[in-house]
Amino acid sequence: MAATKTLDDLFYETLKDIYYAERKISKALPKMARAAQSDELKQAFQMHKDETDGQIERLQQIFELIGKRARGKTCAAIEGIIEEGEEIIDEFKGTPALDAGLLAAAQAVEHYEISRYGTLRAWAKQLGLKDAVSLIEETLAEEERTDEKLTGLAEDTVNAAAKKAA
Repeated sequence: MAATKTLDDLFYETLKDIYYAERKISKALPKMARAAQSDELKQAFQMHKDETDGQIERLQQIFELIGKRARGKTCAAIEGIIEEGEEIIDEFKGTPALDAGLLAAAQAVEHYEISRYGTLRAWAKQLGLKDAVSLIEETLAEEERTDEKLTGLAEDTVNAAAKKAA
């Protein structure tokens, strides 16, 4: 019979998932910044790259708090989202719609991260991991701010530019 899995196990497995995802995102953001046509979008991707690197450091601290080695576990969800972003770059390169597509892909990443960090926060609270909760909340707040900035960028400039004829 299989060993009983606990919330501790689920927390650890999900932590490995988001750790892998953040590292993949950190590698994908410079490519997205290079592909973006709008200076504002390029800047947003570069800023999020720096933030993501800080989030990876926070995740490493959480692994230390629970006495586990920081390691990732392949995250099929983030692999798919990043692959969609790469398809947008290939299919829309040089078109007015490219930035809108890149921005949409970036928001899919943000929404995935917000979902994961929200879950991890709830579980960390349940497990009494107060220090982990505060580290997760710091990251969650950054992800939510990034999502808001991307929405603003889409509504203010990028979507309108995408509508224009090439």
